[in-house]
Amino acid sequence: MMMGAIAGALLVGITAHEFGHALVAYRLGDMTAALQGRLSLNPRAHLDPAGTMMLLLVGFGWGKPVPVNLAVLRYGRRGMALVSVAGPLANLFIAGLFALPFQMGILTIPALWPPTSFDPSALPAYMATMGVVLNLVLAVFNLLPFAPLDGSNILLGIAPRRLLPAVIRLQVMGPGLLIFVILLDFTMGIGILWRAIGPVVNWGTVALLGWTI
Repeated sequence: MMMGAIAGALLVGITAHEFGHALVAYRLGDMTAALQGRLSLNPRAHLDPAGTMMLLLVGFGWGKPVPVNLAVLRYGRRGMALVSVAGPLANLFIAGLFALPFQMGILTIPALWPPTSFDPSALPAYMATMGVVLNLVLAVFNLLPFAPLDGSNILLGIAPRRLLPAVIRLQVMGPGLLIFVILLDFTMGIGILWRAIGPVVNWGTVALLGWTI
């Protein structure tokens, strides 16, 4: 049950995230993603084969990056920052939608978290809870300033011109740093990433559900 709730919540979150990028790019004059069928809420338009396989196997995956042509995008690098922030904002919006049934009293927070046994009647509550938590995780994680995460392009778009060389160097180093931290967390169990994003995710969970993970 837990794996199904995680996979379903991530499927919705990844789709909304990539659609957000495509929509803002389209609004800013770049037709690239729209012409490739990415201006869609159909999950099949955004799923990456390897990311989908990981989603099915381990409950964590990723979507296909939305192509953006900076040459035709309005506002240049600031336009790219707007496109980049649209993904995390879409996840925050989806987290809010998943929280609505709890705020309206239609669902109640599962008494046992994480669940230790299968209870079909609790599946909607588990799915909605995971929808809130995982969309918050997607939003906050993608705001980290390391390429290829969205935070890298947001930082590039808002940084003063005098700081651009340093930001570009960080972009070049970003993928290696991110992989190193993920591998360190996975092998040593240090929890560096969660220490970085956990407090914000917990704050968002309390704000939306009145409950902390």
